[in-house]
Amino acid sequence: MTRPPGRSAVRRPQPQPPWALLAELTHGCPLRCPYCSNPVQLVGRGAELTAGEWADVLRQAGDLGVVSAHLSGGEPLLRSDLEAIVAAADRAGIHTQLVTSGAGLSRARLDRLIGAGLRSVQLSVQHADAATSDLIAGRRSFAGKERAARLVRAAGLPLGVNVVLHRHNLDALDALIDLGESWGADRIELANTQFYGWALRNRAELLPSRAQLDRARQTVRRRREERRDGTPELVWVVPDYFDGAAKPCMGGWGAVSLTIAPDGTVLPCPAAASIPGLDAPNIRDHPLAWIWRRSSAFTRYRGTAWMREPCRSCDLREKDFGGCRCQAFALTGDAAATDPACRLSPDHALVRDLIDTAAERPPTGLGRPRGNAP
Repeated sequence: MTRPPGRSAVRRPQPQPPWALLAELTHGCPLRCPYCSNPVQLVGRGAELTAGEWADVLRQAGDLGVVSAHLSGGEPLLRSDLEAIVAAADRAGIHTQLVTSGAGLSRARLDRLIGAGLRSVQLSVQHADAATSDLIAGRRSFAGKERAARLVRAAGLPLGVNVVLHRHNLDALDALIDLGESWGADRIELANTQFYGWALRNRAELLPSRAQLDRARQTVRRRREERRDGTPELVWVVPDYFDGAAKPCMGGWGAVSLTIAPDGTVLPCPAAASIPGLDAPNIRDHPLAWIWRRSSAFTRYRGTAWMREPCRSCDLREKDFGGCRCQAFALTGDAAATDPACRLSPDHALVRDLIDTAAERPPTGLGRPRGNAP
């Protein structure tokens, strides 16, 4: 095609290849955790990608540059073809970690998964007290988690323990760390609730007070100082609302990782389906390389050119990228707004009001907010 004189083709800079993939194999789950970040409108089992389709996705992901995949859900163990999916990732040269509640994990199943190429397991736990853990999870599950931890350690796989923190377990942080140690965890991830999906719906019941959070920070600092060899690794995932600073979305929108939903929808982050008009592509319709490099869903908020003030002239724009697009939409209705978690946002008062309200609430027993569903 002949270009008009004096004009040249406009080329967008090509993004670096992604290295991480969150593979949401199913939204089915036996638990009803109120902090679940899965979308309120869940993908039905009949719409899920088949094992053959996942094999093709993982081949494309490996070719694109992905080296690590979290096999998640819902509960991925509900997939009877999970071993085939793990084997496909292994053939693609992708390291796999199973992200699970432990429900239904047997020694025979774990042996088959290891034989297929599974490399590590991340096990969720809701509280150090069995009864409270079961209450938060919405069903009896603590004993199964203990069994799963023993199986993973006996098999010699690296074990991570993930705890989503909120007002009903922050004060049990010492006991939760002790629990992770007793289970033989190599890594304990203390992840403050991020308010998307079901967690956003249940935010009033989950949001802690600032005093709770300050005590928890001190506990993590003390426990780290007590570990001269740094084991197990304690990872503190900072909360979104309390520090006046915005966190970069997944290392930057469409920068280092991608998420594939159970039905094949490809997203820049797990919560991006909440943004209306995103027009997220599906792996059944487009190659993964095209989706990553050229689809509007991935290029819309990539980099900094899309920013408005105060982000456009902020010295932190190349570090926090304006914060989380999904959080901006959840709080303001505008995904292009500055994340209200940032103290410089014109909407920061929205976050301050939420924190003040949480501080005014009297201590209560664990409520029964509605959680996820299979």
